[in-house]
Amino acid sequence: MASSALAAVLLFSLPFCYNITDMNTQQIRQAYLQFFADRGHHIITRAPLVLQNDPTTLFTGSGMQPLLPYLLGQDHPHGTRLVDSQTCLRAQDIEDVGDNRHTTFFEMLGNWSMGEYFKRQQIEWFFHFLTDVVGLDPHKIYVSCFIGDEAHGIPRDDEAATIWQEVFASKGIDAKIVTLGTAAYGDEHGMQGGRIFFYDDKENWWSRGGGISETPIGDPCGPDSEVFYDFGEQHHDPSFGQAHPASDSGRFMEIGNQVFMQYRRREDGGFEPLARKNVDFGGGLERIAAAAIDSPDVFKISLLWPIIERLEHLSGKHYASHTASMRVIADHLRAATFLAVDGCVPSNKEQGYVMRRLLRRAIRFAFELGIEQNFFEQIVPVIADLYAQDYPELGENREAIIAVLAKEEKVFRQTLRKGLKQLAKFADNGLTGAELFTLYDTYGFPVELSTEEAYRQGIDVSPEWRKEFDEHMAEQRRRSQTAAKGTFKGGLGGTSFIHKQYHTATHLMYAVLRQVLGQHVTQHGSNITEERLRFDFNNDGKVSREQLDEIERLVNEWIAADLPVSYQEYPTEQAFAQGAVGAFGDKYGQTVKVYQIGTGDQRISFEICGGPHVEHTGQLAEGGKRFVITKEESSSAGIRRIKAVLRAAGSP
Repeated sequence: MASSALAAVLLFSLPFCYNITDMNTQQIRQAYLQFFADRGHHIITRAPLVLQNDPTTLFTGSGMQPLLPYLLGQDHPHGTRLVDSQTCLRAQDIEDVGDNRHTTFFEMLGNWSMGEYFKRQQIEWFFHFLTDVVGLDPHKIYVSCFIGDEAHGIPRDDEAATIWQEVFASKGIDAKIVTLGTAAYGDEHGMQGGRIFFYDDKENWWSRGGGISETPIGDPCGPDSEVFYDFGEQHHDPSFGQAHPASDSGRFMEIGNQVFMQYRRREDGGFEPLARKNVDFGGGLERIAAAAIDSPDVFKISLLWPIIERLEHLSGKHYASHTASMRVIADHLRAATFLAVDGCVPSNKEQGYVMRRLLRRAIRFAFELGIEQNFFEQIVPVIADLYAQDYPELGENREAIIAVLAKEEKVFRQTLRKGLKQLAKFADNGLTGAELFTLYDTYGFPVELSTEEAYRQGIDVSPEWRKEFDEHMAEQRRRSQTAAKGTFKGGLGGTSFIHKQYHTATHLMYAVLRQVLGQHVTQHGSNITEERLRFDFNNDGKVSREQLDEIERLVNEWIAADLPVSYQEYPTEQAFAQGAVGAFGDKYGQTVKVYQIGTGDQRISFEICGGPHVEHTGQLAEGGKRFVITKEESSSAGIRRIKAVLRAAGSP
């Protein structure tokens, strides 16, 4: 291996062919990928936000996460040097969005070495990229290293600190090393003229479990070296104490973290050197871009500011006076756009629930901007255009993304208006768990939005609200399971398999009628026998032969798709708020069954009904049967009637 001096000469004599004056975020991403590709790294494509083979987490939250098997020893098909820009989502940061640096969605620039280069190359290359490619002022770069842990036999990472001193020296900077130990000590004593700081395992140790004591037995682990950008003393909040890199005072922003996996935890709790050392680097693209324009506000970078500008145009408001609201909307819609392109849809479970929450928060904050009409269709194209060149899947699926998000927006706006109106009634006396349940149960207002809005408006919330709310939810479930009174059953008597087939076919045809003829179509009667189905609906004029053929084609297409059929009980108002179709108005009780055909973006029917149904649409095709319309006629003024059968080919 070359000496330190020779390595430095080789590094800083490289041609600066990547440098672009005033690099925007997109250019930084491309320059980073090219920089490491030129150093033998294979560019890998981003993993989806929802990993199919990782049930331990809802979303991809780091660049390292999809690569963990390879960092643990498995051979990667593209070799030992990898680089990417990984889209990430961290739902735990949702409440922090609104400040100048937190986002739920972000891109993490990553490069990895599995058993090849180690600390020297990684530190030198990243410093070179920041200063000579992106053009950051090296005087504004500060770093941290691991202080060591004598009890576990882990020495101080003097190797990394020494390399950092050398790279700073190449820029004429005398980098003083200061030992702070803990963030609390730094808050009290400050930087003491330092540029390289030693912190404990709470700041500068990586393992899957956390600190040194929490490192799982058998796992690789090691010290890390974090890189910070200094925005200047004017951005320091003294309420946090003295300024230092690990403080949250606002002066410093972490822009990269170099993990050096060099140990393995033994069965006895001690640590031993790894036979194959790894480098795992992760750097925030948005944060590096903010440093490049010397702005602590990440929302002013080229991937976010056009969204803000569009919101200013739509609302007539200025970012300076409505900063938090615009930040929340821009972040949440960006996250939801990528969730949609990765196959996620709003729902009440797991990833879909987080997506729904992001969209609903965006709508709520839009009200503060005076945007009380649907606006997703105006914002999502801006986001898609910003990313289409580097992530073409956004451009290719643009209309489908808009359709998914706009549907959720339309449904929730009515709920939001009702919920906010009712919430205002509790301004004087505060909210209990029972009242939060009423807002949820009667008005469909999500409980997390109720509590968040209450805090925003200064409405007192009982400290015991969660326990009381959960008790009411449990009681509701018991009532739903045991009480027949007040539950709409649909009035259908036949329960044979052919009845179930025709009943399910009716749902399919109703959904198709609304698609082919228009959303004005509503049910005005239905009759099912073992020989046929009959369905009455409103429509101006006769349904044409071409339209009937299209209805037949689509129903049979959905039958062939073998879509799942499922149901869930809802409070009636909540069912309608979520987009359920139902035609019997006040005939419904307090709760209803809602049958769903299909899932996710293939949900084609969501209808209030009492049953009976088949379990999946492919059962309608048993015996080679197809859906055939036998007659279309007038039933009464403005009402049309269709009769149809399930018939095998060649049958009369």
